[in-house]
Parts: sequence; C-alpha cells; structure tokens
Amino acid sequence: MRSVHARTFSRLILGASTLALATVPFAAQAQETPTSSTMGQPGDSAIQNDGQAETDTTVTTQPVQAAGATQAADAAQDIVVTGIRASLRESMNIKREAQGIVDAISAEDIGKFPDTNLAESLQRITGVSIDRNNGEGSKVTVRGFGPEFNLVLLNGRQMPTSDIGSGFGAPASRSFDFANLASEGVKALEVYKSGRATVETGGIGSTINILTPRPFDKPGLRGSVAVKGILDTSRNGKDPITPEVSGIISDTFADERIGILLVGNYSRRKASTNSANIGEWRDGYLGSENGWGSLPTEGDPRYANITNRPGPNDVYQVPQSASYNLNDIDRERINGQAVLQFRPIDSLTATIDYTYSRFELETHNSNVGIYYNHADTSSAWGDGPIADPIFYSEHFQPQENKDLSYSGALTKVKNENKSLGGNLQWDAPGGVTITLDAHHSTAESKPGSKYGNSQSVGTAIFGVEDQSINFQNEFPIISASFYPGIDPLDASLIHATGNVFRNSYFKDRINQVQLAGHYDHQGDFLDSLDWGVSYVDNKVRSAYGYIQNDTWGGLGGPDGNELIPDDIFSLETISDKFPGLKGVGADGMINQFYTFDFDRLVPLLDQQFGICGGDGDCLAPYNTDRRIREKTIAPFVQVATKFDIANRSAHLIAGLRYEETTVDSSALVPTPVGTQWVSANEFNIQFAGAGQFTRFKGSYQNWLPAVDFDIEPMRDVKLRASYSHTITRADYGSLQGGRTLDQLFRIANGTGGQGNPGLLPYKSKNIDLSAEWYYGPSSYVSVGYFHKDVSNFIGSDRFDTTAFGLTNPGQGPRADAARAALGPTATSTDIRNYIAANFTEGVFTNDQGQLIIQGLPEDDPLNFQITQPVNSDQTAALHGWEFAVQHSFWDTGFGVILNYTIVNGDAVYDNTQPASVTQFALTGLSDSANAVAFYDKGPIQARVAYNWRDKFLQGSGPNPTYIEAYGQVDASASYEFMPGLTVFGEAINLTGASRRGHTRSDAYVTFISPGFARYSAGVRYAF
Repeated sequence: MRSVHARTFSRLILGASTLALATVPFAAQAQETPTSSTMGQPGDSAIQNDGQAETDTTVTTQPVQAAGATQAADAAQDIVVTGIRASLRESMNIKREAQGIVDAISAEDIGKFPDTNLAESLQRITGVSIDRNNGEGSKVTVRGFGPEFNLVLLNGRQMPTSDIGSGFGAPASRSFDFANLASEGVKALEVYKSGRATVETGGIGSTINILTPRPFDKPGLRGSVAVKGILDTSRNGKDPITPEVSGIISDTFADERIGILLVGNYSRRKASTNSANIGEWRDGYLGSENGWGSLPTEGDPRYANITNRPGPNDVYQVPQSASYNLNDIDRERINGQAVLQFRPIDSLTATIDYTYSRFELETHNSNVGIYYNHADTSSAWGDGPIADPIFYSEHFQPQENKDLSYSGALTKVKNENKSLGGNLQWDAPGGVTITLDAHHSTAESKPGSKYGNSQSVGTAIFGVEDQSINFQNEFPIISASFYPGIDPLDASLIHATGNVFRNSYFKDRINQVQLAGHYDHQGDFLDSLDWGVSYVDNKVRSAYGYIQNDTWGGLGGPDGNELIPDDIFSLETISDKFPGLKGVGADGMINQFYTFDFDRLVPLLDQQFGICGGDGDCLAPYNTDRRIREKTIAPFVQVATKFDIANRSAHLIAGLRYEETTVDSSALVPTPVGTQWVSANEFNIQFAGAGQFTRFKGSYQNWLPAVDFDIEPMRDVKLRASYSHTITRADYGSLQGGRTLDQLFRIANGTGGQGNPGLLPYKSKNIDLSAEWYYGPSSYVSVGYFHKDVSNFIGSDRFDTTAFGLTNPGQGPRADAARAALGPTATSTDIRNYIAANFTEGVFTNDQGQLIIQGLPEDDPLNFQITQPVNSDQTAALHGWEFAVQHSFWDTGFGVILNYTIVNGDAVYDNTQPASVTQFALTGLSDSANAVAFYDKGPIQARVAYNWRDKFLQGSGPNPTYIEAYGQVDASASYEFMPGLTVFGEAINLTGASRRGHTRSDAYVTFISPGFARYSAGVRYAF
C-alpha cells in the first residue's frame, strides 16, 4: 500500500480523487485499517439498507480501485456518506494525512460544492480572507499576504491570470480571480500553507490547488443538474431574477477502460454597488507646511477661515474630489470542462482534459461630484497629532464659472480562460510510478464594447458658488450651492465636458511540462522517494491606449449645451440608494442629479464636437504595448522517511527544489512632444504617434529547501513542524521595461514610472508548528503557529528629473508676470486670463472654444517624479496563530466550525508621519475569524456562516489606505424530498453589511458602500 505522502503527491500532480464519494464499497474501505478516530460514532453517516439502524464508517481517501475490486463489492452492503458531514470529514482527512500544513474543502457530492463561489468557500479556511468585487468573493489573502502572494494551480498546474478591470493603465497583476470559475466543476480545494519541494512555487502566503473531477474517480454513470434563480436586492430601481443552470455527467464503459466527464455552467447576475467616494486625498501635510493644496498659514487672509488649524507637528490631509456613485452591474459567466480517460492496461492511465471559462462584466456608472481648486477655502479640524477634518469647503467667484459634475462611465470587459492538458501515469514494476503532465493554457482579457473597456464622459452644471464636504458622520455629506438664477436641476443648463476612452488588453499564456517519479520503498526507514523536473514558459502581453479630451471647462463654449437634447438626461435620487448609513439625507446633502443615456450621448458628442475624431471610432490605438517572456526550469528531489520515537510513529520529509528563471521584457511607450494648460487646474502632456520598443533582460536563481516532521505522540494527536523557503515573483507591471509619463500633471510637477525586469522575487523563510487532535470521525481541534521572514521586498524608488525637454506653462516668465500684476490672491483662472490678454505666442482657443496655453521653450522645465520598482534592503517578520475547532454533536446532525487567526508583523505604518517621510509597511495584515453552524441529518441540510476580517492596511506609500473591519452572514438550506431530487435556498450577506475605507484615521473616508442581501433558490437532481 502506498504511503500517505505518496497519495498526497499523486493527488497534487494528477488531481486524483480525494473526494468522499456518495457510495463507498466495503472492498475499497478494506484497503486501509481505520484508527479509532475514523471508526466514528452513531449518527455521523447512515447505512441505507432495508431500514437498518444508523452506524458509522470511515470515509476512504483511496482512489477507487479497478474493475475487479468494484465487481467484488457488488454484493456487499453500501455505505452512504453524503452532505455537509461527508465534505467536512473528507476535508479533515486531507488535513490529517498531508505532509506539512494543509487545509482543504471538499465537494459534498459531484457537482455540489459547499458555496456558489470558490473564494467564498476559501474564506472558511483558517487564515484565509477574501477581497470582494461587486459583492462577490474575488481574490484571497492568506495569513496576511494578498492575492499577488498566493499561487493558484489547477490540478497541480500553474494557471495564467488576466484582468483589465477599469483599465487605468496597462494591466500588471498576477493575482487569480476566483469569480471566473463556477464551483460546480470543482471537487476540492487544497491550501498548502507550508512550502514543499514537489509543489510549484510562487506563493509566499499559500499555494491553492483546485481539483476537478475525473471519470475514473468513481466508475459508472453519475451526474447532476441544477437550476436556480438569483435575486440581488442591491439592484437600483428593480430586483430582477436572473438564472443559473449547471450540469455534470460522468460515465465509464468498455470494461471500465474508458471514461468521459462533461461539466457545464451558465450564470447571470444583475446587481448594483453604490458608493460615496473621496476620490483623492492630498499628501499628508505637516501643519508647518505652506504650499499649493495645504492650508493657509498665519498672515494669509484666508487664515481666518480655518477653525482649529492643525499645529506645526500635526499631520492632516485635504480632499481633492468627492462624489456619489451609482453602479449598475450585469455579470455573465460560462464554464465548461471535458475530460477523457483511457486505461489500456491496468498500469497505464491517460487523461486528456479541457477547461474553459468566460466571464463578462458590464458596469454603468453615474455620479455627481465636486473638485477642489484649493483657493478660497474654509475648514475646521480636530486636535492632533492626526488632525481629523470636520468640514472642508471652498468659495468661488462668478467669473470662475465653477462646475458641479454629472458624469457617467461604462466599463465592459471579457475574460476568457482556456486550458488543454494531458497526463500519463505509469505504475511501473518495483513500486515506481512515472507521471508526465503537460498543458497549454491561456488567459485573455479584452474590451467588451466598441469604445474600449473603460470610458468616462463628463457633463456639468456651471455656476457653483460654494461647495463643501462634512465628515462628522460615517457617510460624507457633499454639498453645493449655486449663484442666483442657476438651477442645478434644469437639464437645459447641462454642458458636456471632458471625456476619456480607455482600451486595455492582457493575455497570459503558459506552456508547462512536468515529469515526476515516485518510488515506494516500504522499508523500515525509507518510505518513499520523489523526483522530477518542471519547465514553465510564461508569455505575457499587456497593452493600453486612450483618447482623452480635457475639455473640463465645457465643450462648445457657452452655447454647447444647446446641442444636447434635454431628454437624454434622467433625474436620479441619491439618499434611497444608501439605506442604513449614518448621515445619509442630512441637510444640504446633494440628493438629486442627472444621469444620461451613455450610448446616445457619445455618438452625439463625436458628431458635434469630434471627441473621437468625428468618425464614430472611439477605440483608442495602443500606445503602450509591453511584452514579457519568463522561463523557469525547476528540478526537485524529496525523501520521505518513517520511524518510531518512543514507540510512536513519526515521519521526516526533506526536499530541495532549484529554480532558474530568465526574464526578457520589451515595451513600446508613447513619446511626449509638448504640454498644455487647458483649464484652471488642468495640465496635460501631448504625445506623438507610435513610439519605439525598448528591451531589457534579467535572471535569478533560488535554492528552496523544505523539511516537514510529524509525530503522533498519542492516539489521534499529531504534532507537526515545518521549515521551508518560498518565493513570490514580482508583478508584471514591475518587470516591464520602458518609461511612461502620466498625461495629466499638476502645476508643481508631473509624474511617471518605469519598470525593472531585473527584480528578484520576494523570498520568505518559513517556520510552521501545529498541534492537532482528531477526536471524532468529523471532529478535531488544532492550534498552529507560523513565522515568516521576508526579504527582497519591492519598493518604489522615486527620483526627480526633467524629461523630453517638456516645460511647464504654469511656471515661467508669463505666469510670473501675471502673479506680479495680480497679487497673491490671484486664482488660476485670473492668471490664465491675464496671459491670454497680454501674450500671443502659445495662446489659442481650440475648436471647442477652450482657452489653451501651450508650454514654450522659455517656460520653466517641467519636473517629473518618476517611480521605479526596486528590491529594497527592508526585511519584515510576520508571525501569527491559527486556532480551529470542527465538531459534530453526536447523532443530532448539528455541528459547528470555529476558527480564528491572529496575524502580526514588525513593519507597521505610522499614520502620524507626513507623506514626505518614506515608510515601509506590510499590507493586508489583519485578524480574521469564521463561525459556521450546520445541521445535516436525513433529508435536511442547513448552514449559517459568519465571516469576519479586522481592519487592514490596503496600500502604503506617501499616504496609507485602510479597509475597515467587515463581517458577513451567509445561510443555506436544502431538502431532499425524494432520492436524488433536492430543493435548496441560499442567502449571501443576509444582514446587508456595509463596507468602508479610510486613510490616516476614520474621518478620512475614502469610500463607503452599503451592503445588500442576495438570495437564490432552485432544484437539483443527482443520479
């Protein structure tokens, strides 16, 4: 019989069955002798045989044997172990039998994973928390390490990833989005928290292996089909019911020599995610600073407008923009799998599999917002050292013609994943197994509309007299008042303003070949030997282009609004879209604004004003095009031993993996040719046509040891200790070469960035300790400690430089003359008007009637702050504790799962330091907890789950951003009213928990979004 370690290795490489099957013959069970912990207790499973009393038996994790063993069991009594308890028992057995620190979730039955979303399932595992996108679980954080630090495998194979999202720049992420995959085609998730030599590298936080079913998992005909309707109560205006249909069928024939399995899933969801946003907080200033954007100091006439100005050593930030956003979402997902297996002889198994997924997301955004010029401001502040804002307002003169924006955006993307794989397993003589596995997989993300993947079109009402934000409640109150005679709800006064059309593309292709050998020694000391080599060829392309019109002062001059029909606009209310949030509906809050028909307005603006060139083609050509070729070869060897210590069984597994990676990066970037001052506080760079490709190379090598020890000091108790080295490679954006400059810049400076293909991967030295007590067939308690020393952190090296001879039209002889003539209280609009009246060179009005001031050679050189990723000397230590309890209450059918994770690190952000102080901090660290109560007996299954994650640092840099603590309640129930036929219902975020983020303190809100429940109900038939 193979060792436990051999079986674990085989599961990883082959995706062999680890699933608790619905019907397990005694003959299969006889292959293992169950310990007392697996013998069970009454009521944990049922023998369905002429009404006999309930008993219990172990759930085997052995793969079902060939036809002979199956036929020998035909006359034997069948043990039926299904439902939640079968899933929990199988997950527990994987954890118990594995080497190192492993957690797992198994399907309750074929085509029936515990949750409708894989990320939602993963968050039940100790130490795993998730990021949500549009109300659905999307990406995972493990032990404080975010999505970029967790490698996802499909049946032991490294998967490509792609995501372009809202498309602000070329895509760059390696993180895997679990929303692309339906759960019905998954039989188990394995989370490897400690490193091992036989597993693909790339995850400091964890390696997550998605296992899909195979027809030889269980011979014979089996399958299921499910239909359900989804009701999302978040949808603005109405609550449509959308469908989800899934099916799986598997069969073996030709004397169990051939097997075929097919899986299909279609799902559609309509929802809304509304939010109040502070779009940008200016840098954390010291009270002693005096510059653009900071608060006036004593001696400035505006100083009198400040209540409790922050002291010289206090830190504060001022808002740049704020908005209320209504987002309507339409998501469609299609998944499919096909698996063919062939066993010509008992010792040789061939598998060919194809996995397909398509995920389309369309989001319509409508928003109302304000933007600050930081001229005539008033404000009030709390006490330091972090001075909280109470309110921040600004007054405008009539000639400034300040606007309240009514903007809209359309994001439409399509992600498509394809994976074709082949596997040969030969059980050679002498206890040797040889496995050859190869796959060709692609992940591609591209725009879903004729305009690109992300577009934003602005309209506005001009004539704002005062605007403000009140921060005294959890919900920011945005207010605006207008000069007499201007009604912000008069659609005839709405002007079209600036717009941008973004076009992004991302494709990741992975070719991988793995050759692995396994030898079962079955001796007194040497248990097994594993060896092999993996070769991964990863090819990435990310491209980006945009069309942008910075006509924020209004398209077509004063009469431009006359060209837009009033019926293109619709009046929308705000307060009713944010139920339950403190402060909503307060006096002065903007509570109505105009949305518009995006598909009508864009062609009209192009026809009237040529925003896309007048030909109706708003799909921007790529002016940034980046390519990476990353090749890794990795031989490995692992030795497993077994021995006794004081008559107690122990195992020591030691392995070493060597990896050599080469990186070849080339990039096409646009060439800047000039600068323009286009409105009061808007500057932009003009670019020429196609640029040139530049090419850079890099390489690195790593020796990655892994040692695992476990001992059973007493029956059903297991102690573990592991030491390993793991790595995470830099994100694609950091590796890509070429310098790019951001089109928009401030009067003080411009910004830009460039990549670094020579970056070394993050490296972590890990210690894991664990104690586990398996006191029942589905019950255990465990406590674990982990410590990680991480080096090669990737930070940003920011340097100041001029670039391409660009000059600043807001700084130089013309602007200096204007300031000298107008005095210190002159606004940006005053300075622009003075230059237009007194200078001719570089001053003109464009076709839209907009005043343009061109940068001239004699203007001051434009300074750019260029950021480049570098490996820093910083190191960080992270450590924590994991506690877990899984318990079934005798024969009642009731049970609970409880876990809690504590994570701490030595690199913490100090919010009291200004942005000028460079800080290094670990992001994503937070405690988390899960509590699940379930009932599973007879035809009834029910489960209620609570998942909680404490506040965590989302991003660092000049200013920190935090996501506040969040807890969510989910519930599900099902009833099998006849064999195989089940009705079920599910509720996600049952209590409607809301989400909120902030920067240096709670008062510096970055976003707040209300939560809504999502319900589904349906019927499932299994055979």
